[in-house]
Amino acid sequence: MRLVARPGFQSWASAFPLTRRTAAKDGAELFDLVQGFVKSQVLFALVELRILHRLIDGEMTADGLAQITGMRSDRMERLMMAATAMNLTRRDKAGQYGLARLGAAMVGVPGLDDMIRHHAAFYRDLNDPVALLRGDVETELAAFWPYVFGAAHAEDAETSKRYSDLMARSQQIVAADTLAVADLKHTRHLLDVGGGYGVFAEAAALKHPHLRATVFDLPAVEPNARSLMARSKASDRLDFVAGSFRDDLLPDGSDTVSLIRVLYDHEDDTVEALLFEIFETLPDGGRLLVSEPMSGGAQPEVSGDVYFSFYCLAMQTGTVRSQARIAELCRKTGFDSIRPYRSRRPFVTTALMATKPLN
Repeated sequence: MRLVARPGFQSWASAFPLTRRTAAKDGAELFDLVQGFVKSQVLFALVELRILHRLIDGEMTADGLAQITGMRSDRMERLMMAATAMNLTRRDKAGQYGLARLGAAMVGVPGLDDMIRHHAAFYRDLNDPVALLRGDVETELAAFWPYVFGAAHAEDAETSKRYSDLMARSQQIVAADTLAVADLKHTRHLLDVGGGYGVFAEAAALKHPHLRATVFDLPAVEPNARSLMARSKASDRLDFVAGSFRDDLLPDGSDTVSLIRVLYDHEDDTVEALLFEIFETLPDGGRLLVSEPMSGGAQPEVSGDVYFSFYCLAMQTGTVRSQARIAELCRKTGFDSIRPYRSRRPFVTTALMATKPLN
């Protein structure tokens, strides 16, 4: 590797026929890393101006988009050329722009626009990444997700609605990927801890007509959760119990407990305490389902070990863990028969199931 790192070697490799292609590929990958922050800001502009949504109904010129958005035509042309280079849009010979497949897919992902807008705070927290790593930054994300510091920090109804709305909109795709791999056909009563508005609980109930689900989350979440549950086709099998797993006993009577995007919000001591409480609540043979973005562990993975790792850092609590690490924590608190599921899309979620032994 010392040889590869020498400037002279790179110059030679770029010219030598047998290494030229590899050197060019490495150079392109390095430049993509360098320009990554510009791509994220182009994406933010496209979302903020609703460019991709405007193209759903048909192609438009940069001039037309500029008039709608109140922007100079030459600046809009610059944005649209960037969007086309990023494969989000396509440009014909007449200068008309339309949606490319990737752009259309982006429009169709629930909650993605909201998450990208929310990244404005994340970008500011990453402004000085070395200071962030050293813990010298008071981050905005810590204020956006106050519940991670305890129920007392999340009593304000408006604050609760802000973060719960964002979570609910992005939870649909997580629920779909989780239920595609996790087997809940034998579950009779699901307890979804930290389940927010009940998006996962509802999806599980709709997929399994015999399943009853209870959501356990903070009191500030309850009004909106009950409102959404009342409109569900599975409303007669959905319930909400208000409380904090840090301070209150979990509701009993369930045979399966789910933790959907919960553990990575918290430090190990909080996670261990929660897993132990779940173990004590479940009957013998009861199961625990964990689903969230995870680290690749021994083989680091881009979404978990880059994006979600630094997102948790900016939250100032929690961390992404590998399937192996979560399994280790489950075993430590009494669970066995740990079954890791192969992730369909690691950037969405990864899941595992653990079982309480039969006595």
